Amino acid sequence: MSERDPRAFDTVAVHAGDAPDPSHGAVEGPIVLANAYAFESAVDAAAQFAGEREGYIYSRWRNPTVEAFEQKLAALEGAEAAVACASGMAAVHGAMLASVRAGDHVIAPRGIYAETAKLLRTVLERFGVRFDFVDLTSLDAVDAAWRPETRLVWAETPANPVLDLHDVAALAARCRERGATLAVDSTFATPYHQRPLELGADLVVHSATKAIGGHGDAVGGVVAGPAARVAEVRELAVRAAGGVISPMNAWLLSRGLRTLGLRMARASATAAELAARLEAHPAVAWVRYPGLASHPHHALATRQMQRGFGAMIAFELRGGLEAGARAYDAFSLITRAVSLGDLRTLVTHAASTTHRSLPAAQREAGGLTDGLFRLAVGIEDVDDLWADLTQALAR
Repeated sequence: MSERDPRAFDTVAVHAGDAPDPSHGAVEGPIVLANAYAFESAVDAAAQFAGEREGYIYSRWRNPTVEAFEQKLAALEGAEAAVACASGMAAVHGAMLASVRAGDHVIAPRGIYAETAKLLRTVLERFGVRFDFVDLTSLDAVDAAWRPETRLVWAETPANPVLDLHDVAALAARCRERGATLAVDSTFATPYHQRPLELGADLVVHSATKAIGGHGDAVGGVVAGPAARVAEVRELAVRAAGGVISPMNAWLLSRGLRTLGLRMARASATAAELAARLEAHPAVAWVRYPGLASHPHHALATRQMQRGFGAMIAFELRGGLEAGARAYDAFSLITRAVSLGDLRTLVTHAASTTHRSLPAAQREAGGLTDGLFRLAVGIEDVDDLWADLTQALAR
């Protein structure tokens, strides 16, 4: 982990990785779309391929626009390095590939993003990697699942979509003692609300498509951590497997990072207000939001998260799936869509969409009920959002 930038978060978000272009002084860095770069000579070409000289060879290996995004994200996470990937799942895949080999064992949360669980089941398992989905909120459950061959603990905090929190510092201590890697998917929190590397994690992963980009117009992923670990992810996920992000998407994600603090402060404050109002609404059976005292991991959230508790809310209506379906169809301002972290507020019925591929038994064990809704709060006015929620809940 690198020395933390002493400047405030929003200052780092604007300036890290960016400088006026030296060739013409443009304040905004150029979008370098070139796929190949010219060599000065045969000697230069050979030296670059041998690793004896720094340079740009081919954009699957290095690209200036992509590097600017990586540097900005690394600075915000307090990491030595970061690698950008084609999508969040490419980043997840790369972090896992760099952490396990055939015969190794992975501990992952039972309440997990379905595509991450699918990656373990359909890809890594066929190459001899074993895994257990456990209640990662219980350190006793983690200890019970641990094997001599456990080499990776995969945390997702807050978890998608049930908003469980995992104790990063406690999990990191176990991993250090037992020779395993702790990787944290911190997509829901973003670097604004949580910095897992400072808590002892080895790698932090983001679907940058979400709040990091923030505008719903770019797909990408990123892994940050020590330079040597990040280099291995880059070699496996980007250079070898080809999970390369486009320069255009990298530029859009860099643009999104500049306003991350402003957007997350607004969205988090709005989410806290909406969660409190939902909890008091007679049509709502329960609400999960880390900032509520009723959240079972609220005390951990106050220790582990910074500057608020994020923009994600999970809730269920009384009347279950039937009542939920009526409300879902009635939303007007709030958009029915499966992403999150957008400027606009999005609502998702997880069991039938994003988490449909999870076995029903795992969904039930992880608290993902058929009536659960995930609300990804944007930057709209809180009273306008509440008006849309209340008219939909009245259906």
